[in-house]
Amino acid sequence: MGMLKEFKDFAMKGNLVDIAVGFVMGAAFNKVVASFTGGIVSPLIGLLFNADFKDLKYVIKEGVADEAGAVTGEVAVMYGEFLTNVIDFLIVAFVMFMIVKGVNAMKKKEEPAPEAPKGPSQEELLAEIRDLLKK
Repeated sequence: MGMLKEFKDFAMKGNLVDIAVGFVMGAAFNKVVASFTGGIVSPLIGLLFNADFKDLKYVIKEGVADEAGAVTGEVAVMYGEFLTNVIDFLIVAFVMFMIVKGVNAMKKKEEPAPEAPKGPSQEELLAEIRDLLKK
């Protein structure tokens, strides 16, 4: 029973809930970025290559087309899809960086704790003890 209570305390801490909300929002934002990259960025870059950017590939071994027109046995490096995913990642990483930077700027700057009044130094205490012993 102790482990269940400990897990409940851990799960209900504010930081864990914040992380869960951030994770869900990040996943949803990733879909928005993927549609932006796939629908806007890729076609614009594809204009340079006269092809759909996501479909760019380097064919290592040619495949054979069957009666239906489907190619089988092709070995290719799909670098267009990889580059699209890299662009997605960079956009998401940049936006997350800007959000964290904004949140950190909005946080109250912690004021330094007031310094405690300083007591007598070690030498002053020893001199006081010496003077008391002389009496």
